[in-house]
Amino acid sequence: MEPTSEKRHWDRFWERAPSVDDVYSNEGRVAERIARAAAVSGMRVLEVGAGSGRDGILLAGRGARVVALDYSLPSLRLIKAQAPEGGTLSVCCGDAFALPFADGTFDVVFHQGLLEHFRNPGDLIAENARVLKPGGLILIDVPQRWHYYTVIKHILIALRLWFAGWEREYSIGELERLLTTHSFSIVSSYGEWFNPPIWYRILRRALIRAGVTLPMYPRVFTALGSVTSGLREALLRRRFALYTTVVVGTIAQKE
Repeated sequence: MEPTSEKRHWDRFWERAPSVDDVYSNEGRVAERIARAAAVSGMRVLEVGAGSGRDGILLAGRGARVVALDYSLPSLRLIKAQAPEGGTLSVCCGDAFALPFADGTFDVVFHQGLLEHFRNPGDLIAENARVLKPGGLILIDVPQRWHYYTVIKHILIALRLWFAGWEREYSIGELERLLTTHSFSIVSSYGEWFNPPIWYRILRRALIRAGVTLPMYPRVFTALGSVTSGLREALLRRRFALYTTVVVGTIAQKE
């Protein structure tokens, strides 16, 4: 029987995360991309499969009215614990394939690290489109296909050792085609390398299980990132670089 990504995997993952600081962030790239594409203040924004909720919290800090939806209660508890009281973010327990909202409710719908866990991605995107207003924006952020991370991941999946059960990946072209198939117009696409690199993150996770804890952000990687930040930004503006990054994302508009 083929492995699948199930609710129990995510309940266990978030139950084992005593604090959001114990989980690597995306360094605000998703919230920043959305804020560049739209003036989010006052907009209704939905994050599907919210996980740690960091991006939704950042957007709420910019004045957006955010709903963070996940089917994992431990995830929602973690989000509520870090969200400012009296803010414009609320949490919702729900199914990404049957969102509990009326058609055309949101100005922006986004998800990071979600689409790759399903074998029927089109159904998820169709449901995203249903709750978006005409002209609304969608952002999808996923693992990039042509990276050594893909090889490592699929070995672990075959051995039944992957923390999420099952996962796939996309090239930037595949992601864009999937969105245009569902009547979205591409606004922009991007990619990102990780710092610390993915091999270090995998090693750190493996050693934690052995009782050894390495720092999340070693100084050597922090220093290297500062020195190379300009070069990295310049390279990532080139289309070919998006076929080398760990993750890719696309912002598109509902037609």
